[in-house]
Amino acid sequence: MIKGVIFDLDGVLVSTDEMHFKAWKKLAEELGISNFTKDDNKRQKGVSRMDSLEIVLEKGSKSFSDVEKAILADRKNDYYIELLRELNEEAVLPHAVETLNMLRKRGVLIGLGSVSKNTPVILERTGLAPFIDKVSCGFDITRSKPDPEVFLVAAKKLGLANEECLVVEDSAAGVVAAKAANMKSLGVGPENKLLGAEYSSYDLQSEVDWDEILN
Repeated sequence: MIKGVIFDLDGVLVSTDEMHFKAWKKLAEELGISNFTKDDNKRQKGVSRMDSLEIVLEKGSKSFSDVEKAILADRKNDYYIELLRELNEEAVLPHAVETLNMLRKRGVLIGLGSVSKNTPVILERTGLAPFIDKVSCGFDITRSKPDPEVFLVAAKKLGLANEECLVVEDSAAGVVAAKAANMKSLGVGPENKLLGAEYSSYDLQSEVDWDEILN
């Protein structure tokens, strides 16, 4: 029986994809990379900031030291944080609040498992913070998805066994991480059928039988 649901954040509860793309593209152009596209940005879904940076840098010809890469990643994050000032409840995806309310009424614990260190800010600005029982984010982990650490930390904070948790993800890396943690998974988003999750749906309600999943 599922006693806790652990949600990824971006692409599952909120949409900040366009902000990430704008921030990475701005950095790319400063580095003389003019051909960073939304397809490149899709490859960054579910992976760490440093791994995302490598996707940008492979489009160029310059080499950077680890120290320089850290500076570049921080610069991108600064651009992203600037864009987050515009974030509000309109960024919350359809059926997110409805689903969180439904789970709470059923007595299901709600966790958040995101590798982003911006998670607390996003939850606050979108008004989702009160719905979340425990948060596992970039401040709690040293390894990014597909490593299961972020979900293992979330389950521990919720006080649940891994087998009692369902992970909701929109990335293949996140589904791999859920399976590595011995947790069931629900894949959502436009590519939900391709993620390899036990359950799949375009969004949090349209094709989801929550009774079946939770029981």
